[in-house]
Amino acid sequence: MPEPATQIPVTVLTGYLGSGKTTLLNRILTETHGKRFAVIVNEFGEVGIDNDLIVEADEEIFEMNNGCICCTVRGDLIRIVAGLMRRSRSFDGIVVETTGLADPAPVAQTFFVDDEVRRKTKLDAIITVTDARHLLEQIDRAPEVQEQLAFADVVLVNKVDLVDESGLAKVEHRIRRINPYASIRRTERCGIDLGRILGRDAFSLDRILDIEPGFLTEEHAHEHDDEIASLSLVADEPMDPARFVSWIQDTTQRYGTDILRMKGIIAMAEDDRRFVVQGVHMLIEGGSQRAWKKNEAPQTRLVFIGRGLPVDHLKQGFEACRA
Repeated sequence: MPEPATQIPVTVLTGYLGSGKTTLLNRILTETHGKRFAVIVNEFGEVGIDNDLIVEADEEIFEMNNGCICCTVRGDLIRIVAGLMRRSRSFDGIVVETTGLADPAPVAQTFFVDDEVRRKTKLDAIITVTDARHLLEQIDRAPEVQEQLAFADVVLVNKVDLVDESGLAKVEHRIRRINPYASIRRTERCGIDLGRILGRDAFSLDRILDIEPGFLTEEHAHEHDDEIASLSLVADEPMDPARFVSWIQDTTQRYGTDILRMKGIIAMAEDDRRFVVQGVHMLIEGGSQRAWKKNEAPQTRLVFIGRGLPVDHLKQGFEACRA
């Protein structure tokens, strides 16, 4: 496997109708940011790029005058990504928009399951754009909005100019109930430095915990009034490696359709390194990474985000993994 530096970071962009995804895509494709991104969208017409910004176009690939290119997903995502990899000029990143999908899982899974794509790219972050004014009613009305929040590594709370501070606090509290670990950014017309959301390695839990060591340490209550909710499991004692790996594999196979995201840092018995595990539905990956730092107390922190999770069963299985 190549060093991560050789892999092109991929950002998956999702969000409900009217949230502002098109505005953000237009910014990536038209701003003078000095980066070269490939943006893959379902239908080019939905993005609304002015024709005079297009330098060159063939059936599926449109080159922009700021160096970015825009592709339409009329065919298979793996084929389009493979085609991008063969182009002579390299990219700083790839952005995939998921318009029309209930959740970003099928797109995210693409970057796990295809060997060539996985060798040349790495999932950098799932970004969910939300409409601050309408999000609370959308969560209650549309299950796909909860799914989009559940998958997010970064949530843009957009259109903040239309909501007062008290309203924004309620919106952010509701997001936290569904997804306790996503980074939340407030924006107006998706006005954010693109460097804060692209190429951030936000999908890597190891990196998140280096930046915010306290994140995941709280016992988040399982909320029963949302269809999708989170469960945090914490243990100060080390885990038995064989029991933990067997349990996490069995759990994701049995409940994978309901587990939207799973992330954890595991303290394994007789191992001075942090074991990092994460998954999307039934696809999981894990391995030992850097050693625990001298000022770190080895501690296991595991988060499940899903639909109707068997909370008591998960807690019992987790407890049984202690060494």
